[in-house]
Amino acid sequence: MPESILKNVAVVLYESQDSINIGGVVRSMKNMGASDLRLIRPCVYDPNRIEQVAHDTRDIVEKIRHFDTIDAALADCVYVVGYSGRRQAARWARHTPRSAAVDLLAHAQAGKVAIMFGREDHGLPNEALDRSHAICTIPTTEHFSLNVAQACLLGLYELHLLAGDNTKKLSAPRHAAGSPQKAQVERTFADMEAALSAIAYFKTRNQELIMRAFRSMVFRANPDSREMLMLRTASIEVLRTIEREVRLGVRAALLAQGVDDATATGAGRAAGAAAIASSGESALEAAATVGADHENE
Repeated sequence: MPESILKNVAVVLYESQDSINIGGVVRSMKNMGASDLRLIRPCVYDPNRIEQVAHDTRDIVEKIRHFDTIDAALADCVYVVGYSGRRQAARWARHTPRSAAVDLLAHAQAGKVAIMFGREDHGLPNEALDRSHAICTIPTTEHFSLNVAQACLLGLYELHLLAGDNTKKLSAPRHAAGSPQKAQVERTFADMEAALSAIAYFKTRNQELIMRAFRSMVFRANPDSREMLMLRTASIEVLRTIEREVRLGVRAALLAQGVDDATATGAGRAAGAAAIASSGESALEAAATVGADHENE
């Protein structure tokens, strides 16, 4: 696997006051592919505690470097972006995390670049901003309450995406299925139309317009073949339920009147078939193939 351009991106924290935030930054770096963390006069922290906050990050924690001055921390950098909430500071080039990522990676082709974050209480001082080529401000509401780790994650996320370092491959859905064939789609709509007819849905509605609307909804949803089959079998089950309830109801009523079982059963079957009309009968006759279709999807 080729080496990532993010090897040339350093994260610099100025006078961090909370070891939990250092751990949060380390965790962000591990997730987004950065590994060079530089701390300028940080608070006292326990590396083991950092790893408790950011699991499986020993490779980054072991390489953390400490510096006494801003200049020393940035000495080998060709381009620096300082993250600041000072929206009124107009003398610096301005960036969002997304636009900053573009400039940072362009300069990273030539050497080390850095994103720099300030103290939790007051951010970056002027001396740090003076050493930044550009300032990045994260668009937020007026609440503006991102902590250092959150801000770092946003900056690194944009760099990670732009660098093409989406290294975690997401597996396909467990029951991934291809697109439905046109024949399957048309069978589904035919069975849906039969089910709607059986419940008298079109009694006061324009059947052609209603089915066109259903087609539009289904096509916008872009179902795969398994999902299309679910829609079809749901429609068939509506027909089965209507046929069964009418058949059993008529049979039970006739038996209660003293009609013999064979006659009552036959009358029930006829009534059930009549209840779902010809299109519904056709759907039920074809239902036996749905199971086979399901196995082949």
